[in-house]
Amino acid sequence: MSRTVVMNGNRAAAEAVKLCRPEVLAAYPITPQTPLVEYLATLVADGELDAETVQVESEHSAISVLHGAMMAGSRAFTGTSSQGLFLMFEPYLRTSTLRLPLVMAIATREAISPQTVWGSQQDAIMVRDAGWIQLFVEDNQEIIDTIIQAYRIAEHPEVLLPVNVCYDGFYLSHLTEPVKVPDQEAVDRFLPPWQPVVRLDPDFPLSIDPMIQGDTLMEYRRSHLSAMGKALEMIGEIDREFGAAFGRSYGGLIEEYRTEEADLVLVTMGSVTGTARVAVDRAREADKKIGLVKLRALRPFPAAAMAKVLMGRRAVGILDRNVCFGWGAGAALVETRAALAAAVAGRGPAEIPPVIGFIAGLGG
Repeated sequence: MSRTVVMNGNRAAAEAVKLCRPEVLAAYPITPQTPLVEYLATLVADGELDAETVQVESEHSAISVLHGAMMAGSRAFTGTSSQGLFLMFEPYLRTSTLRLPLVMAIATREAISPQTVWGSQQDAIMVRDAGWIQLFVEDNQEIIDTIIQAYRIAEHPEVLLPVNVCYDGFYLSHLTEPVKVPDQEAVDRFLPPWQPVVRLDPDFPLSIDPMIQGDTLMEYRRSHLSAMGKALEMIGEIDREFGAAFGRSYGGLIEEYRTEEADLVLVTMGSVTGTARVAVDRAREADKKIGLVKLRALRPFPAAAMAKVLMGRRAVGILDRNVCFGWGAGAALVETRAALAAAVAGRGPAEIPPVIGFIAGLGG
């Protein structure tokens, strides 16, 4: 069962967090994430969410507080945007290397300078190789559903990695649409309480994050990469389980739309996908064989899934709402080209379709 409510994306994120029953919250407000912090504070003040809320002086402190909370065994949540994300980068990196299954929303936004608070996905893109899982959503319904899924993914004992749920600033964070809010009982069945593998306990002292080098560090990185590989499997599996429980699923790593017999395929990520679906429908009505792939997981990158659906097409167009400065292109374009090249490596000559990049929507 569920109830349908008209709400913006920040409130949708807060409602999802409430359903997941975190025990500790810590976040610092920054546009366009600020209402998320306000909604969470209201839920706690009104007694709808039983969580300890820590008032912090910065984003760096917010995520550092949650390190201690999670090491003590608590489920936790935070959210941020743009410069706030960059301010917390040191402990942000440490969250993944300590294998703490934190869920954090990013209401994506441009990075300064020049001064702007408007939307793009540049902030999330710039930290994509910090060891976190990154999931991008299309609409406010997917915000709710993905945050719930994110805890299952993060807390899986073979994953134990933090997850970013990235939703487009302003286009989703501040715009409203009807969403179905699941019942608490149904979410409790889908998402049981977290059982931490390691918990700080004064009766059993242990060292957290000791100074290491050489072979030990190599083993840490190998284990982290292995967990990312497991996440590739679990993102799809948990999305299917969610679909069976709630009647909504999103294809796991990627979602295909009208790709059957498509000569041309457009790849999108985030809220622009909704507009792209309409464009594909109109093209099909004009007898143009065009399809769409929504890239849902940027980290870990679904290289095999992307290659499977894109190889053999006449051309592929990729719409990025960010720039990858080293390539003069968007990040999804760079990642997809690498995936297609890897798919044919060592197999002799192969016909990789032309992959054309487009950058749009920066700063709104």
